[in-house]
Amino acid sequence: MQTKLSKLYLKSISIAIIISSFLFSCGDKTNSQNNSEYTSNQTMTDTLTPPMALKVPQKLEQHGQTRIDNYYWLRDDSRTNPKMLAYLEAENDYTTKSLAHTDELQEKIYKEIRGRIKEDDASVPYKYQNYWYYTRYEEGKEYPIYARKKGSLEAAEEILLNGNERAEGNDFYSGRIKVSEGENMMAFVEDTTGRRQYTVRFKNLATGEILAETIRNVEPSLVWANDNKTLFYVKKDPETLRSHQVWSHTLGTNPEEDKLVYEEKDESYYTYIGKSKSKKYVMIYLSSTLNTEVHLIDADKPSSKPTVFLEREEKHEYSIAHKDDYFYVVTNWEAQNFRLMKVKVGEQNDKSKWEEVIPHRQDVLLEDIDMFSDFMVLSERKEGLLNLRVRNQKDNSEHYIEFDDPAYMAYTAQNIEFDTKMLRFGYTSMTTPNSVYDYDMETKEKELKKQQEIVGGYDASNFVSERVYATAKDGTKIPISLVYKKGTKKDGKNPLVVYGYGSYGASMDAYFSVARLSLLERGFVYSIVHIRGGEEMGRQWYEDGKLLKKKNTFEDFIACTEFLQKEGFGSPETTFAIGGSAGGLLVGAVMNMRPDLYKGVLAAVPFVDVVTTMLDESIPLTTNEFDEWGNPKNKEYYDYMMSYSPYDNVIAQDYPNILVTTGLHDSQVQYWEPAKWVAKLRDIKTDNNKLYFKTNMDAGHGGASGRFEAIKETALEYAFMLDLVGKTE
Repeated sequence: MQTKLSKLYLKSISIAIIISSFLFSCGDKTNSQNNSEYTSNQTMTDTLTPPMALKVPQKLEQHGQTRIDNYYWLRDDSRTNPKMLAYLEAENDYTTKSLAHTDELQEKIYKEIRGRIKEDDASVPYKYQNYWYYTRYEEGKEYPIYARKKGSLEAAEEILLNGNERAEGNDFYSGRIKVSEGENMMAFVEDTTGRRQYTVRFKNLATGEILAETIRNVEPSLVWANDNKTLFYVKKDPETLRSHQVWSHTLGTNPEEDKLVYEEKDESYYTYIGKSKSKKYVMIYLSSTLNTEVHLIDADKPSSKPTVFLEREEKHEYSIAHKDDYFYVVTNWEAQNFRLMKVKVGEQNDKSKWEEVIPHRQDVLLEDIDMFSDFMVLSERKEGLLNLRVRNQKDNSEHYIEFDDPAYMAYTAQNIEFDTKMLRFGYTSMTTPNSVYDYDMETKEKELKKQQEIVGGYDASNFVSERVYATAKDGTKIPISLVYKKGTKKDGKNPLVVYGYGSYGASMDAYFSVARLSLLERGFVYSIVHIRGGEEMGRQWYEDGKLLKKKNTFEDFIACTEFLQKEGFGSPETTFAIGGSAGGLLVGAVMNMRPDLYKGVLAAVPFVDVVTTMLDESIPLTTNEFDEWGNPKNKEYYDYMMSYSPYDNVIAQDYPNILVTTGLHDSQVQYWEPAKWVAKLRDIKTDNNKLYFKTNMDAGHGGASGRFEAIKETALEYAFMLDLVGKTE
């Protein structure tokens, strides 16, 4: 790990983009019996009356104030309460039956999206030591196959892990691999619930044998020491899921005898591990929202005690890379937008000995560096766009890789080899399918290794991408990335999607989506709004959209919507707001503030019960996020958070049509947040608009795990919107 830690890890969103009176007796009943208790004046089956949740008033007191939460009972940490499960199933049944008239449309969209995907696809192979590694898919199969070839791409294939075989018998599956430095052993992690609590297993690549050694409840990131037998991993707290302990395991030994290497006891910090590209160090990253501390272990001496690189300091974030006798440090020490420093190995604890390599700039955010033997590549963000800056360390000459689109996404890819002049990077835009390039940093020549194939053909010239700016309430200019079909009239009649996130300093770049073509071909305009709370325009952009400035995020979204409607890209009768996770909080707050601007709202795994969650430190992620939202045990933050929390601000007014989705096993945003929110909306809202709630009973924060199962969820969301604007043919 040599990068600045991404806050997307916390309450992340998947880019792809879920009750007045629930009547039951106090006796024990089966799930099927409980389903029959969801009633209003008529049975749901006959009239599609929505399930109505029982009100069980729960007093929640803080700062001398009392809140009444009628749906607190829906929380069940074990996820086994029969009445709660019956409620979720009843909501699923209601959604399925209510949208049954769109079944044909959903199937059409599903086949359309799947039909554009090259099913027997493979990643671009990358070379590491003696092998070429790659991931491939087989036609009709849901999960990836990890494979490699020795010496040459013409050599025989060796399958390392077949996700399809490992997933058999499970409704959810996620797996990753980590090959040892000797390339003869492999550790792999698997999650079969979506809860992000992985299990580690080992495979002897020489014999194909899967060893009996098993380690449970870990993070997916693994690091091998250079001795080819020691594996470092991170354990989670079983209740809060906070990654807090680093352990080492020696192959051939009982995992119960594993050694605790480091334990982080400050509950506002999470623990991550990585390895320097130089292979010299195992790195332990300790990260809170605003602070970082790194510990180092000599990868040649895995039993040695970790040493601290630089002790944590208030509001100091840094990440490091190693080359020869120096550490290179991306740091915000006296540099809000970060700068690059270097320091001799052994002198890093004395900041007076740090030398500046790249100075701080007011208009450029330094996000990351990739270190090579003779080159360094800096990922820099300026005016909302990511630039790749290549510096030759032999003569300090430098240049930028040029990109043409008005809005795009660029990123460095698998650059594992240290002694090379080739940089691998990825590029995409709202009209350019994802593309992987190899770039000669010396000659500046680039070779397109692969561009995402769109089965059936795709012509980028049929679509238009724009970058425009809206003016926020306080006069700030907010960038917007747009894509739509060529020839689209700006007459206000177009269906318009406004997508945003705006939290954790996560920048939402303009990217290509195969699925999105199904909307664009039907006349939709799709926008990504780069609102404050992200870091698109630099670190201050983030600072101005968090804590006691969080409402800027919502006001920016509203301003962007009003601008797009004024410019004729849509109207209140055709506009949809979409957000997931913290973006679900965004659209939830926005529809409380300005429900009149939207025809519909889609909220995926939405973080909507902000105050209650942030008061409960037993819930995953809470303690790490006080610097993002504030600690409501402080009255100033409590009052401010109460003023925008979507759940606490539902009022008797007309709301747009709403589709809410969640996963029962979500580890980031607990399922009961959207469940409670939907229940309260059903009880209080004054309109007759649609309100649908869909829970994936087998998944977590990212939704369905299979690549085709996930398309079904997208098809449901698209059909919901298309049905509302009458584009069902």
